[in-house]
Amino acid sequence: MDNPNEIAASLLGDGDPAPVRVLRAEGSSTFFLTAEHAGRAFPKRLGTLGLKDRDLDRHIASDIGIAGVTHRLSEKLDAVAVLQTYSRLVVDCNRWPTARDFITVFSEDTEIPGNVGLPEDEIEARAREIFHPYHHAIRDLLDVRIANARPTLLVAMHSCTPVYLGVSRPWHVGVLYDKDPTFARILLELLHGEGKLIVGDNEPYFLTSDKDYAVPVHGEQRGIPHVEIEIRQDLIETESGQSEWAERMAEVFREGLSRLSEAGGI
Repeated sequence: MDNPNEIAASLLGDGDPAPVRVLRAEGSSTFFLTAEHAGRAFPKRLGTLGLKDRDLDRHIASDIGIAGVTHRLSEKLDAVAVLQTYSRLVVDCNRWPTARDFITVFSEDTEIPGNVGLPEDEIEARAREIFHPYHHAIRDLLDVRIANARPTLLVAMHSCTPVYLGVSRPWHVGVLYDKDPTFARILLELLHGEGKLIVGDNEPYFLTSDKDYAVPVHGEQRGIPHVEIEIRQDLIETESGQSEWAERMAEVFREGLSRLSEAGGI
């Protein structure tokens, strides 16, 4: 459509992908992976929200490289993975629907024209057809695991830009947590132990239950061990980088799970 603000009552139509991808729903692993910003699709009715093509390849549209890392991790661990299909600019699936940046009008240094002045029914359509199906898929899969008394450790997979508003970020990987740092502390020790990584302790972001959604709702509220990972995007923008980091994180996760189990944390 010429005007990205003009959408029908139903946002998604023929030819639009489903808002969620589930890998290895019956996976044997304790790990449960999510990727809230893995996708870069836009509903056809929204066009590109008024953005230029060059903006669609930037970090403002998706977490570059994290879909590939998560896919490979799911395979290596035989772990269920739930990935969001649509761009974070359509709706941010790691924000509360009441948050100011649930549908952001400005990302880093770029205005998002198609998000300016949205009426309430259009905001509700994005939540109804993208945000809620994604989180309902996570909820339903977790419900089954808990009903079957399956040990579960939630890992939210993200990536971060190496430069934000002109400021360089030195961290190769960040380990994020809020109220329960148990598994995060184990991972921090293991990653520091490699000796060649700059590891962020709640850097370049930190988790809070009033800002973030996935880990607080699906991890903290359920009492499931959890952590959020941020890998720097220049390290995983290629397939070789994604494979390298999937292998690294698979080894770290396995050892971390072993230590957590020995400590009676799962």
